[in-house]
Amino acid sequence: MRNLLRQLVETESPSHDKAAVDRVGAIVADECRKLGADVEIIPNRQTGDLVLARFQPSTQNPQCPILILCHMDTVFPIGALQKFPYREADGKIHGPGVLDMKAGIVIALTALANRAADTRPVWTLFTSDEEIGSHTSRVHIERLARQCEVVFVLEGALADGSLKTWRKGVGEFLVKVKGRAAHAGGDHQAGRNAIEEMAHQVLAIQKLTAYEKQTTLNVGVIRGGTASNVIPDEAVIEVDVRVMQPGEWERVEAEIRNLKPVLEGTSLEITGALNRPPMPYGEGNRFAFEKAAQIAKDKLGFELKAGGSGGGSDGNFVAPLGIPVLDGLGAVGEGYHSEREYIFADSLEERAKLLEVLIRNW
Repeated sequence: MRNLLRQLVETESPSHDKAAVDRVGAIVADECRKLGADVEIIPNRQTGDLVLARFQPSTQNPQCPILILCHMDTVFPIGALQKFPYREADGKIHGPGVLDMKAGIVIALTALANRAADTRPVWTLFTSDEEIGSHTSRVHIERLARQCEVVFVLEGALADGSLKTWRKGVGEFLVKVKGRAAHAGGDHQAGRNAIEEMAHQVLAIQKLTAYEKQTTLNVGVIRGGTASNVIPDEAVIEVDVRVMQPGEWERVEAEIRNLKPVLEGTSLEITGALNRPPMPYGEGNRFAFEKAAQIAKDKLGFELKAGGSGGGSDGNFVAPLGIPVLDGLGAVGEGYHSEREYIFADSLEERAKLLEVLIRNW
């Protein structure tokens, strides 16, 4: 498991680099073929090709398949290994993408290698653009999930090992202000300061956060201006939106699209959408967790815990279809998307055993 993990981590795969992600895809496809899977490469022009591996039972099995979701892309650019190399120390394994989610791929493949011959069909989809919104993968995730009984997502677990049975929905807006440029000293009154107007809009947007409804908005990026002696004629912000409760995205979207300029002579241009719908802890996910917890108790003798996350995953696309989904079945670690990213080494085997018994006994 560690040898394969090291190979995957050291094969860097930033989302926007198709050739890099395809190199990981080639490794994954080869491993799946070695395990006896029927492998389909789903071509993709924009990002890496997707790998779909179908593990069929040795005998006729009429049960619906289980779908496993992994992603091969990471947030780390080519060259990150030079500053943040793969290394093992003090019971931890460090490296770019080791937690999110090269370890999840290794865990899935290990569990599949040890599956029972008469297990129901298991389909595993390795996607290529999860870190940038799964814009090309989503259609395949939804198509396959509709044919399956349950979906297991191999994102990292919570820090205490809990599964992720709920996730917030994720959306974003781009707000652009147009003003009028002018000389800051000689013709100040003729200008219309886009940054000043944007300041009004930032405050209005931030006020849409409603903690009691688990809704947050964050103006995380702002750009504008060219020089201190020029009245800026343009300013742009990027807004992150997280929602959990039904109707909250619609409320936020209506409020943002209804924003009006405060300063005369300025205008607003607003674009954006909900990228990932919420994954609530509803009836389907609750049933799936309770079943998984019983299997873990009976077969492994430990208590499985449930939790959730404000972050999104490919599991968010499954929940609205009414298909039960269990997320966070990957490795246990911390430091997502940073040079502090690591997993606990012993979680590789532990989580592979958990996934194996879930597949065998579902």
